[in-house]
Amino acid sequence: MDFAGAYSADNVSFLLKGFLITLEVAFVSIILSFLFGCLLAVIRYAKIPVLAPLAASYVEIIRNLPLLLIIFFVYFALPEIGIKFSIMASAIIALTVFESSMLAEIIRSGLNSIDKGQIEAGRSSGLTYIQTLRHIIMPQALRRMVPPTVGQFISLLKDTSLTVIIALPELMHNANIVNGQNASFVIPILMLTAIFYFTVNYMLSIFSQRLEVKQG
Repeated sequence: MDFAGAYSADNVSFLLKGFLITLEVAFVSIILSFLFGCLLAVIRYAKIPVLAPLAASYVEIIRNLPLLLIIFFVYFALPEIGIKFSIMASAIIALTVFESSMLAEIIRSGLNSIDKGQIEAGRSSGLTYIQTLRHIIMPQALRRMVPPTVGQFISLLKDTSLTVIIALPELMHNANIVNGQNASFVIPILMLTAIFYFTVNYMLSIFSQRLEVKQG
């Protein structure tokens, strides 16, 4: 094991560039998947005709497919029918499609955990159904969803490593390139890569725990 050579300034800088792309892809995917997941969950919760069954079918189908298959489909299959995205866009789209289905179930469970009587109380006070959801039901549900939602965000960050298959220059991709320089770099580089992932995910876990304490 050559720690000195593996941790040269160039190698560490190269890994950091990959890690920044990992964080960028994860951040955008988290925002988009949360918004889309909320939409899917509300459609199913409100039992909107036609849309609710479609949303349920989407969630069930995507949840039972491997993320790697979705990544392959977006990057390799869609261009066959004239729909082509850049590597980064493909990664974000695939992650958003997959994670939104997971988050939709988490959010729907949170909505279902709120007493239905609160909807009636909101409606009787003059609020519309949408206003009741927005101002009464959703805020309470979101507080209950914090732990599983953060857990899903952590999974999403780790899942970005699968985009190495389409050569997105993220952390694992760059780590593999550095490892290819010298076999003695493998263990040191993988250790450093693990530290990068662990640091961010651990910070998210601590953040989630503190939110739980405040809400308790």
